[in-house]
Amino acid sequence: MHHLFILFFATFSAAFMATVPPGLLNMNAAKVSVEKGKTNGIIFSIGVSTMIILQATVAVYISRFLSNNPDVIAALLKIATVIFAFFAIYFFWAARRKRVPKPKLVRVSKKNSFFKGLGLAAVNLLTIPYYSGLNIMWNASGWIKFEVWDITIFILAAGLGTFSVLYMYTIYFNKLENKTNRFSKNSNYILSGLMVVLLVITLFRIFY
Repeated sequence: MHHLFILFFATFSAAFMATVPPGLLNMNAAKVSVEKGKTNGIIFSIGVSTMIILQATVAVYISRFLSNNPDVIAALLKIATVIFAFFAIYFFWAARRKRVPKPKLVRVSKKNSFFKGLGLAAVNLLTIPYYSGLNIMWNASGWIKFEVWDITIFILAAGLGTFSVLYMYTIYFNKLENKTNRFSKNSNYILSGLMVVLLVITLFRIFY
C-alpha cells in the first residue's frame, strides 16, 4: 500500500512538470478562459486531462504487454534511456531559446470546448512515449506492479497532474502572462534536469 503513495506523488509530479512550460494545451486553456469564461476554460482542461488519462492507459498496457516477456525487460530499460535522453535534450534546447514561440491558438466554442480539449491533446504524439518511459522506470523501481490499483493510481495521477497545471493557467493566466519567458525557461531547465536524473537511474539499473 505504501508504494501507491510514492507512485501517485511521482507520477503526479512528472505530469505536472511536463505540462508547466507554455505550449499548445495550456496556452489554449488560458485563451478559452479569457475569451469564453473560466468555466469554459475548466471544461476544456477536463477534456485535455481525459485524453491524457486515455493515453497514459495505453502507455501502461504497452509496457505491461512487453514486460510479460522477461527477455524484453532489459530492452525496455534501454528504450527508457532513449526516451529520457531525448526529453532531456528537448527541454534543455527549449530553455536555451531566447524567445518562447507563441503556440497556435484555436477557436473554441462553449458547445465543443470539452471535445476540442480532447482533440488537441490527442495530436500530442509525445505523451504515450513519455508515460511509457515513466511506467518502465516506475516498474523497474518497484513502484508499479501492473495490478488494478497501481494502474488506476498511475493514470489518475497523470490526469490530475495535467489538470492542476491547466487549472492554474485558466485561473491565474493574467498574473503569469508577463512572466511567461522566464517561467518557461526555468521550468524547462527543471524538466531537463529531471530527465537526466531518470536517465542516470535507468542506466544504473541496466549495468548494476
